[in-house]
Amino acid sequence: MKTLAVAALAWGLAFAGVAAATEMAQADAQARHLVAQLTLDEKAEQLLNGAPAIPRLGIPAYNWWTESLHGAFGPGATTNFPQPIGLAASFNDRLMQDVAASISTEVQAVYALGRHKPNPNRIGGALNTWSPNINIFRDPRWGRGQETYGEDPFLTAELGKAFVRGMQGPDPARPLVIASPKHFAVHSGPESTRHSVDVWVSMQDLEDTYLPAFRAAIVDAQAGSIMCAYNRVNGEPACASHSLLVKTLREDWKFSGYVVSDCDAVTDIHAHHKYAPDAAAGAALALKAGVDNECNGATLSHTPGLGKRYQQALERGYIRQADIDTALVRLFSARIRAGDLPGLPQRRFPAREAINSAEHRELALRSAIESLVLLKNDGTLPLKAATRIAVVGPLGDARRVMRGNYSSGQTGPTQTVFEGLSRQFAPAQVTLVPFGPSITDGDPVPRDVFIAPDGSAGLRASYFRLQPGSPTDVGKRRFEANAVGSHTVAQIESRPQEVAGAGTVVRTVWTGAFVAPETGSYRLGLSGLKGRVRIAGRDVVLANKATRWAEPVALVQVDLKRGERYALQLEAESGVGAPAGMIYKRVSRQPLADLRAGARDADVVVAVVGLTSDLEGEEMPVKIDGFSGGDRTRIDLPDDQRAYLQHVAQLGKPVVVVNLSGSAIDLSWAHTHAAAVLQAFYPGEGGGQAIAQVLAGAANPAGRLPVTFYRNVADLPPFDDYRMAGRTYRFFDKPVVYPFGHGLSYSTFRYEAPQVQVQNDGQDVSLVVRTAITNTSARDGDEVAQLYLAPPRLDGGPRLALRGFQRVHLKAGERRELSWRLNARDLSFVDRDGQRQVMPGGYRLSVGGGQPGTGAPVVGAEFSLARRQPLPR
Repeated sequence: MKTLAVAALAWGLAFAGVAAATEMAQADAQARHLVAQLTLDEKAEQLLNGAPAIPRLGIPAYNWWTESLHGAFGPGATTNFPQPIGLAASFNDRLMQDVAASISTEVQAVYALGRHKPNPNRIGGALNTWSPNINIFRDPRWGRGQETYGEDPFLTAELGKAFVRGMQGPDPARPLVIASPKHFAVHSGPESTRHSVDVWVSMQDLEDTYLPAFRAAIVDAQAGSIMCAYNRVNGEPACASHSLLVKTLREDWKFSGYVVSDCDAVTDIHAHHKYAPDAAAGAALALKAGVDNECNGATLSHTPGLGKRYQQALERGYIRQADIDTALVRLFSARIRAGDLPGLPQRRFPAREAINSAEHRELALRSAIESLVLLKNDGTLPLKAATRIAVVGPLGDARRVMRGNYSSGQTGPTQTVFEGLSRQFAPAQVTLVPFGPSITDGDPVPRDVFIAPDGSAGLRASYFRLQPGSPTDVGKRRFEANAVGSHTVAQIESRPQEVAGAGTVVRTVWTGAFVAPETGSYRLGLSGLKGRVRIAGRDVVLANKATRWAEPVALVQVDLKRGERYALQLEAESGVGAPAGMIYKRVSRQPLADLRAGARDADVVVAVVGLTSDLEGEEMPVKIDGFSGGDRTRIDLPDDQRAYLQHVAQLGKPVVVVNLSGSAIDLSWAHTHAAAVLQAFYPGEGGGQAIAQVLAGAANPAGRLPVTFYRNVADLPPFDDYRMAGRTYRFFDKPVVYPFGHGLSYSTFRYEAPQVQVQNDGQDVSLVVRTAITNTSARDGDEVAQLYLAPPRLDGGPRLALRGFQRVHLKAGERRELSWRLNARDLSFVDRDGQRQVMPGGYRLSVGGGQPGTGAPVVGAEFSLARRQPLPR
């Protein structure tokens, strides 16, 4: 019977493989038929991310620019999961797949809401996503490191595979949503030079560090797309790289999907890399290398004729008609297989109710809890039920910080740390102490404080269409004098397509008032808007021009009274600027006096400090002390926070430091002076509640650091040096504040000595490792078992490498047996020539709750391998 079952399974898999190949072939054939009917003008425009409709063939518009890094982008509130660096801290690939599957469901539901009515000039609404970001977070100064899964290639590969599989679903031939791992390759800052820098890396570092996660996502998880990067790699622009896009991707990895460029990376080929003489030649180089879809930021501002460069390249003989057709067949085949275009059996899409459903909100909370890393605890945590708590620091009542970057403008219900603690404990036990003005200030103004002119909740939105023949210069545009439509909206949102049609440039004007929730001093500002508010009988200008994407918001400090209506008028244009919104922050004019008064009766002080994704992020026009262009110039806390913590310590009460950041912070002071330290990253919509549950002991922390927390950037090589020597736990040999893989629990665990069995069938070598864990405490809890290998002496090789992990839940006193099977690739390392191989010699293996030698419970073993086994790239 067992033989029959195995045979049936093998037959089923083979049949599924044949069916998938058949559907792929059918989609390709239908795509070729479509492409053959297109004119050259039509073909050229379809190569851009904003692909216009072709009505005569029944082809709707499609915008390939869709993001869902840790939550879907869409109308209304979508579920916001922890920032990827936080998801990585869970060390839980099963959780990652569940999160990605939930995001995929919401992406599909967003698509279904606007199906066949897409706006090719607006981000979002497609059946593909430009996620996950699986670049290696090699240096803590990189602002976008928060979007990644940390510094380790193995952890990144495993979590990247889980994300792709969750997003695409069980059948890569019929993906639910096509995943696009990015940015291929060797891309991790600085942000200021990314459009022009030429990154030179050794073949050893390329194969050992920068490519493994991409190979895993493409070869193992079968991602249907991949995004090429801005920078050059060893002399070639990544989006025109024969080495990367042809040799590695198509030939070595047998990739058959489509390649999309990072936004404006094709323009960079000639404009910034100077690798081509003009735009047509740059576009030709990208297309010839295999870039099928060009993301161009000019699509967002409705710039016409972007496809002309491809026609010019064809006319000059730089490319062939077949090059264009090959790219378009890949793109149309992808749309057919995903279900956007007919041709294969139709699929059903999730309903609107799937967006931010109760199930997804519950998963957001669970993932937030699993992302939290307890770095230090002297026994102060968990807090007792009757504890009186003072919540202090600039982020104690901050909401926007929970979201991180690359998140939808609206998200599910999100509690601040103060709100979470106030609900976890009795409200009378928790006191909020306002902080002074800070660079971290700015939360969206709650929708319930707006009042429309007719007295109803919300604001009045009126729309004005761009006049025909108006100048293309944004500042000189002329709009029709009379509104083409208006309605009351619940908050600062714009729906111009409902009154003017998709793709039309519209000015939106909001009028109404808002009411301050409490009397006090506030800092007010506008994002993506210009406007004013009337206070004490005079107009206060909040912004005289709309901020651009990622531009810092200027804040005006005013005193407001609870219950008083403050009239406002705001305006913005579609297609340009940052997402529209009004932000505020209640601050103290005497923060130290308020600190002493607010903490006087407290038993413990919870200091919520850190950064925000408005300071660290993608190519941002931020240049202040400690931050430059989205990157960081140092890794300690901002000056005002460090000074404030000194005053907090002088209160003589136990201090619990909660750090919110997307990157590693020098927490030396907190490690020395605080009773407990909790690293929360940017934990998503469930963050405030999750932090409160962990501090109260309602949840037991078990997250682990996916990056090293260094003492100082002076210990690191220069930021723009891409050599791995001296970076990450694999190559760093100096003292650190907290090591990669570190994390504490309220439970304790004991590991049994591992049993190691080398298996060799004459072709491939593998290793089976068995151990057991016992929860030796009286509290149920999770443990993250980590398996590390130390290879034989190897020139340029790592001192240590993660090769397995499992997050397991153990009841008090429970013993659980664990096992890993390491295949040849898991056992392999890379030599100086870039050859990956299983090396002969002696190995040291460790299994435990962290790295060996860092204080975590760890047991070890040694084994030897006799035969060298080269592996394919």
